[in-house]
Amino acid sequence: MEYLSLYLFLGVCLLLMLGYPVAFTLAGTALVFAVGGILSGVFDASFLAAFPGRVFGTINNTTLIAVPLFILMGTILEKSRIAEELLDSMSKLFGAMRGGLGISVVVVGMFLAASTGIVGATVVTMGLLSLPSMLRAGYSPSLATGTICATGTLGQIIPPSIALVLLGDILANAYQQAQLKMNVFSPKTVSVGDLFMGALIPGLVLVALYILYLVVYAKLNPEAAPPAEQGEVSVGDIVRGLVPPLLLIASVLGSILLGAATPTEAAGFGAAGALLLALIRGQMSVQRLREAVISTMEVTCMVFMILIGAAIFSLVFRGFGGEELIHSFFVDMPGGVMGATLVVMLVIFLLGFILDFIEITFVVVPIVGPILLAMGLDPVWLGIMIALNLQTSFLTPPFGFALFYLRGVAPESVPTGAIYRGVVPFILIQLSLMAALWIWPQMATWLPSLMQR
Repeated sequence: MEYLSLYLFLGVCLLLMLGYPVAFTLAGTALVFAVGGILSGVFDASFLAAFPGRVFGTINNTTLIAVPLFILMGTILEKSRIAEELLDSMSKLFGAMRGGLGISVVVVGMFLAASTGIVGATVVTMGLLSLPSMLRAGYSPSLATGTICATGTLGQIIPPSIALVLLGDILANAYQQAQLKMNVFSPKTVSVGDLFMGALIPGLVLVALYILYLVVYAKLNPEAAPPAEQGEVSVGDIVRGLVPPLLLIASVLGSILLGAATPTEAAGFGAAGALLLALIRGQMSVQRLREAVISTMEVTCMVFMILIGAAIFSLVFRGFGGEELIHSFFVDMPGGVMGATLVVMLVIFLLGFILDFIEITFVVVPIVGPILLAMGLDPVWLGIMIALNLQTSFLTPPFGFALFYLRGVAPESVPTGAIYRGVVPFILIQLSLMAALWIWPQMATWLPSLMQR
């Protein structure tokens, strides 16, 4: 019977590859297997009785309220053209140096990715805003597209990101389950704030490595990253474009890290601050506000429908004994916990070719998370490794999501091969960071442990 759980998982992956909607695929496939199992007497229908409680628990989960609020914050920054002004100001600040425009794209993309956490939204936005400017400035197509794609995936690791919000909520539940299995009846908790703090150092290191690569590349290949033509540069315009959005994002993140606000409260402050900033600048018409709210509603509905579908899937998967099967597989695996972690990371990497981070977070992490955490892994380290892994997967040819998103908005003069070549150095940078994090887990665990003292 346990192998039915694997057939269920493979069936879901197959249907997703065929292009069926994620939420309905998860729920529909699980229910078909459950009905078949009930009729054949190999599935206990009482597992499905837990579904209303799961949904009610989701409704009562205040942490998840941060998801639509962070999405709204990023959408307002985009629709009100504040992100565009930020890019323009950064370009004026760094454009005179070789590779300066690329550095501007990385910095602005970092803040935009942190605000939205949606890979597609960031890549498309930065592609539309910066790719024409970079090509006009004489940047090589491979360097320009690689920089934009890599920057777009930063939303997986740079807080405050909805990817980390969702991952933190799932890991918190998995950590409690793991401790209960180890007969720890006063379980420790891991919060979204812990994950934010754990991601801060790896995220900033990754951005620094991106910038270092651009500087070195521009020095070795000056014709591929020339300085942008500078018009009259006004200090006032630069300050006006840079300071307000940076202060907003810094205050949102700082309030979480310092414990002054929960992620949900900070997200509400961020959304209100973004709206106020847009109104002050006269960039928020009723039409733009309507577009921002509708876009936020669409993404939020998608997230929570997937969450409901994943809840049904996990119940049926557990009912068929899938959790015990995977646990025994990991326990018997050569290499112990490190071998099991490597296998999980490889599976998540491959699934990143066909699934978005939301699906992987809701489907895969609840299955493998409790098992790995029960084997002694730190939940913050595991969360950051998963986020970095997915970030790399979304960037890797030929199936990386970021590549498809940019291909959709890039001009026909930019060949697909140039996009593929452009992302390779950034993939190597991300793999190097993952290796460093594997060797020195303190990169992710030091700051959360310091804040807990």
